[in-house]
Amino acid sequence: MARYLTVSQGDHLAKIASSHGFPDYHTIWNHPNNADLKALRGNPNVLFPGDSIYIPDRNQVEYPRPTDRRHPFVLKHKPLKLCLTLNDQYEVPIANAACLLMVDSDSHNLTTDDDGKIELKIPPTAHKSSLIIQDSDQTPYGSIIIPILIGHLDPVTEVSGQQGRLSALGYFRGTVDGNPSPDFDSAVEEFQCENDLTVDGICGPNTQAKLKQVYGC
Repeated sequence: MARYLTVSQGDHLAKIASSHGFPDYHTIWNHPNNADLKALRGNPNVLFPGDSIYIPDRNQVEYPRPTDRRHPFVLKHKPLKLCLTLNDQYEVPIANAACLLMVDSDSHNLTTDDDGKIELKIPPTAHKSSLIIQDSDQTPYGSIIIPILIGHLDPVTEVSGQQGRLSALGYFRGTVDGNPSPDFDSAVEEFQCENDLTVDGICGPNTQAKLKQVYGC
């Protein structure tokens, strides 16, 4: 039955769609009832707790086929990917480094490319991950378990979303809790200074736009 769903922390649209039997999240994202939310958030993987999203009824389609044969059906959909970029403390890519990426209970041995990037196809139900950089010669973070919460990044318009991005970029070392603090203000100022923005400690529209660009979403 069609209904509205209230987004919880950790929800992203691919996960929501899968839990409601939709192989392609675009069926939900492109529904007219979600037009306002789509315009507000822009990215289906960056929702905010309390957002209301419309879950339509699933359309059942019949394909007549003769019963004396076997008929293959191919489901086409875009895979969900976890994409990470690893830089050292000097913002130099950690290139060609062996890594162990764990997604829920599955482990994957990967190697960063020349830009320090790795990516992995993940199931839409994935909700937690951790990364170990096994090449300790390139970074002091080698062999340290780095936790990654899938779907927990809040929109950049929210303080928690700003804190999360600044934390991942190495500017903010406080708790990502959505509460302003002197440490958060200092992190914003440092980010503004290094990106040729007006240094006022206020994460306004220009700073938010730059933060999205630098972080990647």
